[in-house]
Formats: sequence, structure tokens, C-alpha cells
Amino acid sequence: MAAEIATLAGGCFWCTEAVYQNLKGVQSVESGYIGGNNANPTYEQVCSGTTGHAEAIRITYDPAMISYADLLDIFFATHDPTTLNRQGNDVGTQYRSAIFPHSDEQEAEAKAGIARAQGDYGSPIVTTIEPDAPWYPAEDYHQKYWERVGDRNPYCMAVIPPKLAKLRKGFGDRISG
Repeated sequence: MAAEIATLAGGCFWCTEAVYQNLKGVQSVESGYIGGNNANPTYEQVCSGTTGHAEAIRITYDPAMISYADLLDIFFATHDPTTLNRQGNDVGTQYRSAIFPHSDEQEAEAKAGIARAQGDYGSPIVTTIEPDAPWYPAEDYHQKYWERVGDRNPYCMAVIPPKLAKLRKGFGDRISG
């Protein structure tokens, strides 16, 4: 099978990227911006909250090894999909929980994924399903951030290890290496 693409926004892209970069079947994870009004936005512009973009990740994966449904289940298990425009201390539309399907099949899977995950939460899931939109890769210094410098960043050290623990607990068989 040919590689497929999944685009997910679950708060800070450093934190979301760290969850997906070592999964079996995931070929690459790129941090970037999607769903806004400006072409080629910068990190500073997106952080201002005025562009409408979300910090997101674009996952290239082999669907014979990991399904889109599995990627969504991991997504819902490793961030809080019940807080509108917020993940922890990160507040603003750029930190929204959103899925950007690339096909009608992915859109149907996204709806099913929300329904599956709702039972795990006491509050309603507010994750949006938004139309695919132009993708703008984030600046190079954001790519593979956790792998390169995350353990020297206090914010990352507070947020990412708990996400990785949830990943190991619920999806340990999906982690490579």
C-alpha cells in the first residue's frame, strides 16, 4: 500500500509530534500550521492567535502497519479533547483540538473516532473536524523538537513525559524499537 497522510492538531506541536514519531508504521512526522488565513505564517504570527492557524502535525504512515483509526485513538488518548482552544497552559485557537481529514473515508473515521473516545471523558469532546487546507511546515527548529532539545526545555519536560506514559500504557505494542 502507498503511504497515507494524517493531519492532527492537539495543542503544542512539539508535544503531539513526540507521541507519534516512534510508532510502528509512521514514516515521518512534520510540525506545521493549518487552517488559517495567511499564506506562509511564521511561528510568531501563529502564536499571536490572529492568523486562524492551528499548530498541527502531518503524519506520513503505512496503513498496512498502522491504521488511521489507530492514529486517532492515540490522538484522543494523549491530549485533552474536551477543552476548547486550550491544552493545559496553552490557550488560543492555535492550540485547538482538530482533525483535518484528507478524504471522505478519513472524515468518516474521524467521526467514528470521536464517538469511540467520548466514553473515556466526562465532558463533551470539542475536537473539530475541519476541511483540509494548505499546509505550511513549521520552521526547522520546531521539527523533531523533543528528540533534539526537549529534555532541556522545562515546558516539554512537564508535558511530554505524561503523554508518552499514556502512549506506552495504552499502545505499547505500537511503539517501535
